[in-house]
Amino acid sequence: MLTKPNPQSPITIYPKGETTTVSLIATVYNEGESLRRLLDSVVAQQRQPDEVVICDGGSQDETVAILESYRERLPNLRILVEPGANISRGRNLAIAAARGPIIAATDAGVRLDPGWLEALIAPFEQAERAGKPIQAVAGFFVPDPASTFETAMAATVLPLEDEIDPQRFLPSSRSVAFTKAAWTAVGGYPEWLDYCEDLLFDFGINALTPHQPSGFAWAPAARVYFRPRSTLRSFWTQYYRYARGDGKADLWRKRHVIRYVTYGVVLPALLGHAFWGFFARRLGWLGLIAGVVVYCARPWRRLGRIGHDLSPTAWWTAALLVPVIRVVGDVAKMVGYPVGIRWRKKNKKMNEE
Repeated sequence: MLTKPNPQSPITIYPKGETTTVSLIATVYNEGESLRRLLDSVVAQQRQPDEVVICDGGSQDETVAILESYRERLPNLRILVEPGANISRGRNLAIAAARGPIIAATDAGVRLDPGWLEALIAPFEQAERAGKPIQAVAGFFVPDPASTFETAMAATVLPLEDEIDPQRFLPSSRSVAFTKAAWTAVGGYPEWLDYCEDLLFDFGINALTPHQPSGFAWAPAARVYFRPRSTLRSFWTQYYRYARGDGKADLWRKRHVIRYVTYGVVLPALLGHAFWGFFARRLGWLGLIAGVVVYCARPWRRLGRIGHDLSPTAWWTAALLVPVIRVVGDVAKMVGYPVGIRWRKKNKKMNEE
C-alpha cells in the first residue's frame, strides 16, 4: 500500500555529477507485437537511456521472446519476470532494480517521440545547474489513431496540450520521470491498486512539496504517441476498470455524484418533458439539444484539429461517434465505481477484524 509521503524526508534528487544516469522502466503483460512499437522507439531515442529495465508480469504470449530479441539493439536491456505482478508491482520491481538515480517511466503499446527522453530529462539537468534540484517531471502524450473510430475516441478522451494547466496536471506514468529518492519517499506505486495507481503516485509526489502547486516540472515536448481504444467493448472495459480503481482508492467523489445525478435525474426529466410534457415539450427538446452540444463541444473542437486529415464523410462519422463514446464511457464508470466502493469497504472491514 502507498505509504504516507514524508515532506521532511531528505529529497536529495541525485548525487552531483550523475544527472546523465537515467534508467528507463516499464512493465508489460501479454503485449505481443504492440511491444515492438515501444522498443523500436527506444532504440531510436536521440538521448539513449543508460539502462532499460522491463518487468514482465508472467506473459503467456511471445512478449518475453520479443524482449529477448532486442538484446543486441538494446545492449543495456534488463528483463525481469514476475508472474502475477500487476502494473504497480511491476513498476516497483523495475525501479528497485534500476541503477540510475533518475527514473523515466513509460508503458507498453506506446511509441516514444525520438526526442522524448532528452526533453524529459532536460529539466533535471537545468535544475542542477541552477542549484535548485527537482524531483519529478511530467511529460505528455498525444493520440496516434489508426482509424476513424480511434480518431473519434482520441477527440473524446484525450486532452490537447493547450488544454493543460501545468500546475494542476497529474501525469500518466506512460510519460513521466522522477528521482529514485522521491519514489522511495512516497512509498512507491500502490501495489494494492490495479488501476489509477499512477494518480495516487502523483498525489504522493505533490505532497512532497506542499508549498508548491505541483511537484512536477512540465515538459510538454516529452511526447509519447498513444493509440486509443479501437472498439466500444475495449473502451467500456478500460473505463469500467478506471472507475473501479476510483472506488477502491476513494477518488473523485464529486465527479461521480454529478454523473449519477445527470443520468439519474436530469436526463430522465428532460426526456419526460420532450416526449410526454403537455406544456414543456419544446423546453425539453431544447434542453436535450443544449445538453448534447455542451457535452460534446470540447471533443468536437478537438476533432476539428486532430481530424483534419479525414474525409468529410469520415469526419462527420467521427463527430456522430463522439456522443456515443461519451455515453458508453459514463455508463461504464457508473457501473464500475460502486464495485470499487464495495471492494474498499470489504477490505476495510477485513483489516479491522
